[in-house]
Amino acid sequence: MDKIDLKLLKTIQDGIPIVSEPFKHIAAQVGLSETEVLERLHKLGKEGAIRRFGASIGHRSIGITANAMCTWNVPDEKVEEVGAIMAGFPEVTHCYERPRYPDWKYNLFTMVHAYSHQECEKIAKEISIATGIKDYSILFSEREFKKTGVRL
Repeated sequence: MDKIDLKLLKTIQDGIPIVSEPFKHIAAQVGLSETEVLERLHKLGKEGAIRRFGASIGHRSIGITANAMCTWNVPDEKVEEVGAIMAGFPEVTHCYERPRYPDWKYNLFTMVHAYSHQECEKIAKEISIATGIKDYSILFSEREFKKTGVRL
């Protein structure tokens, strides 16, 4: 990755403009041709620097207002298997393993989004049944102070 790639990534990190020729618009911003931009974006995709292009949907504006961080006490030897099952639920947007602490027994975390608290609870129960993990806690979001992706 060179300085031009980095400039290109910084230019698109907030989204691609909704115009008739978005890549031509981006090309003008970074001083490249449209073809060069597309070639570089393709290369950055193959290298894993860009995972995908897609619309960023404001979930609250479409009624998905319940967010729950579910914490799970998963036996260490089952984390891979259980994590894969949990990550397979479409309502789960994040699934992470984190270390346990003496006063915190949970080691797997899932973020669940739904239209209501009751629906989040139902999804957590479905995950529990699918994985056999019965020891979990649901922490509902009350307020969002910040939500962004990684910034360059």
